[in-house]
Amino acid sequence: MGIPHLSRRSFLTAVSAGAVVVTAAPMLAACGDSDSGGGGKVTIEWMDIATTEPSQTLYPQIAKAYEAAHPDVKIKLTNLENEAFKSKMTALTASGKLPDIFVTWGGGVLKQQIDAGLVKDVTSDASAVLGTMTPVSQKPYQFDGKTYAVPYDMGGVGFWYNKKLFAKAGIKDTPKTWTEYLDAVRKLKTAGVTPIALGGKDKWPGHYYWAYLAMRIGGMSAMEQAGKSNDFSGAAFVGAGQKLKELADLQPFQKGFQNAGFDTPGGQAATMGAGKAGMSLMGQWAPAVQKDASGKDLGDDLGWFPFPTVEGGQGQATDVFGGGNGHALSKDAPKEAIDFLAFLMNDENERKLVSSGAFMPVVKGAENELDKNRKLVADALNASTGFQLYLDQAFPPAVGQEVNDSVAALIGGKKTPQQVTESVTKVAKSQ
Repeated sequence: MGIPHLSRRSFLTAVSAGAVVVTAAPMLAACGDSDSGGGGKVTIEWMDIATTEPSQTLYPQIAKAYEAAHPDVKIKLTNLENEAFKSKMTALTASGKLPDIFVTWGGGVLKQQIDAGLVKDVTSDASAVLGTMTPVSQKPYQFDGKTYAVPYDMGGVGFWYNKKLFAKAGIKDTPKTWTEYLDAVRKLKTAGVTPIALGGKDKWPGHYYWAYLAMRIGGMSAMEQAGKSNDFSGAAFVGAGQKLKELADLQPFQKGFQNAGFDTPGGQAATMGAGKAGMSLMGQWAPAVQKDASGKDLGDDLGWFPFPTVEGGQGQATDVFGGGNGHALSKDAPKEAIDFLAFLMNDENERKLVSSGAFMPVVKGAENELDKNRKLVADALNASTGFQLYLDQAFPPAVGQEVNDSVAALIGGKKTPQQVTESVTKVAKSQ
């Protein structure tokens, strides 16, 4: 995740949020052509990332239901794969013309658009729907006491694993430390199982490892300090690269991972969903996308465990890395856009979204719709001692992109741990 940005960093600690990642669709031709005056039809431009099931089907259904109840409103939904979405939003942000409704992960990326005067403050206008939501789900979109998006998902990143393949490899318990984790990787390889599925082409899945390792080594204080100083040269980040290189040197990923995306054929989700890999480090949306990408369901063979601790590190197993998903409004969005978001997130639709398996609850009371695995993610969030927003959202987009690029180069053997920290620090200092 990550979009070019001005210079503000936003770190979130001790809060809970979420993130979604999906696949491709047509580009948005124009934004903001809504007309809410004169009794004419209002067209709401909605740009989203719902390109995999179940949201690919649910969103149009919800839009049609709203249109049926509001015949003077047309919802024009455009879905883009994650990276295409970010590229398009980069261009639209530069042009100063955003869609009426668009996905945001909050943090520094949203702050860029706010500072440019492109995003509507929804604190008052959306107060009714925001009042139905958990306060923590709104945190990524709040700046200076104002709220700039309506949440629709929240969660954290952890390891999804195949219980049957773990048993085949003789792994009796999920790894609690990095040493145990590497041992599990070796056991899976010995058993003829691909240990880890990774979408190397998309790059952002790899940055999860580096970020989590830095958190486990240096604790939340290391992340906070980097946010204040723009300096990633500290021991936590160098050590994170060294630990990740240890893992990469074991060649644990599926064949061709560097040319595979997260949800493309042969990619991370499809490989994991098809039962061809032991583990996948991903957010709460993973099971739904794995099923959609592979056409298979691991069912009771699928489990989840938190990122292991690092021996001697200051971070805790209860420190969570993740983020939130919300819908923001352009400054020129018609009043009907907020009304539609309130409809999208009403109790009935929220329960549909959560029970679909792809979303974590943000509306109070919807927790009852969670399955057992996503309940584990929710429990981890509720018990979290610290929370770190995705680095490619918490920092200016140029920094996030450098993190993704440099970590991908490290995994591919083209950069050293020290070079990663130097590259990221150089870009961070330039912002």
